[in-house]
Amino acid sequence: MRRYATEFIGTFFLVFTIVTTVLGGSSLAPLAIGVTLTAMIFAGGHISGAHYNPAVTLAVWIRGKIDFRDVPGYLAAQVGGAVLAGWVAHFVVGKDASAALSLSGDALGKAIIAEALVTFALAYVVLNVATSPDHEGNSFYGIAIGFTVMAGAIAVGGISGGVFNPAVAFGVSTAGMVSWSMLWVYLLANLAGGALAGIAFRVLNPEVYQTVPSIEAVAGGGSRVPVQRAAPAEVESVTH
Repeated sequence: MRRYATEFIGTFFLVFTIVTTVLGGSSLAPLAIGVTLTAMIFAGGHISGAHYNPAVTLAVWIRGKIDFRDVPGYLAAQVGGAVLAGWVAHFVVGKDASAALSLSGDALGKAIIAEALVTFALAYVVLNVATSPDHEGNSFYGIAIGFTVMAGAIAVGGISGGVFNPAVAFGVSTAGMVSWSMLWVYLLANLAGGALAGIAFRVLNPEVYQTVPSIEAVAGGGSRVPVQRAAPAEVESVTH
């Protein structure tokens, strides 16, 4: 429950910042979002891994750093925190978006590609800076992840809305910033990007999944058992 509560809190403040800065018309919204994510990652990384994003949780599960039995709890906490934040932030700002984002035709295709690519980059950075044994105990993982989200928001925010996170999609839809008809776009693109990042990590880091002979095999029989290189015990991952 500590992990789920941490995911709920981190996702809540991420979405709260997104909605308040965007509806408030701040030109520094990408910076505020990236900094908030960085802070929440450092605050909760030692407890839950600070995913704050179902696409990241999917990538971390494929990477092998979280048990599947924990995945539903993570997803429920993230979506729950995002939906509540969307409602509260909309109430606090006190105004609606000029128009809920809704795309079609070529614009929709471009949005799907943009969302998938940036979500891939985000999850890829998460897995390499927060779960790789080569970066064990580093102090920069939160900044790397927060900056990735900030850069993505600046680069393609005007094309896709800059969601990169299925939980955020629920939150901004609740706040009226994005049409509910767009939800499937973010679920498809974001989860696909996260899954591909998890696969890429496994392909590019085969030494993490290397096998060594078991004691029985060395003794003259038995099978080989997989042994992962030492990795951070607590931080399954981190992020948006």
